[in-house]
Amino acid sequence: MSTASVSFRPGAVLADLLPASRVRDAVLVVGGAALTGLAAQLSVPVPGSPVPVTGQTFAALLVGSAFGARRGFLALALYTLAGAAGVPWFADGTSGAAGASFGYVLGMLLAATLVGALARRGADRSVLRTAGTMVLGSAVIYAVGVPYLMAATGMSLGAAVAAGLTPFLIGDALKAALAMGALPAAWKLAGRRG
Repeated sequence: MSTASVSFRPGAVLADLLPASRVRDAVLVVGGAALTGLAAQLSVPVPGSPVPVTGQTFAALLVGSAFGARRGFLALALYTLAGAAGVPWFADGTSGAAGASFGYVLGMLLAATLVGALARRGADRSVLRTAGTMVLGSAVIYAVGVPYLMAATGMSLGAAVAAGLTPFLIGDALKAALAMGALPAAWKLAGRRG
């Protein structure tokens, strides 16, 4: 089967453009976890919030979209479990499951799975569909992260939203804009090369 027929068959994601093998899948999972850990180090503190702005959410959503639900889940599961076990690759080189922002990591695991499933249905092939996919993925991250922040810090819902959601909306819009350009462009490039 040629690369062109693999790239455009129903249910394909960008990672499917590579020759299929278990080695490919293992490298993608480890690479996706490492990319997310590296992106987490791009961290800017937010005054009044225990949660920094990081590149980690962008990486998690990109990994899910490019790898599909199964590999995206496995990559983020590896990232989450290794970080909880002590690998210092959460934001600012931290690790462990006790931090106030760990709920966002759990949300990223679910979001990568969701956007991966949507990408298998073609949601990463146009600008508008990619935008919707990124919005849904971000919503999942907040749906887990904000309640976890409340539980970990004792904040009220209003305080948790003010500290753990509102300051991040502009950054998330920028990340979505990057994905809106990158993912459909990668598919167009693959079509020209196939």
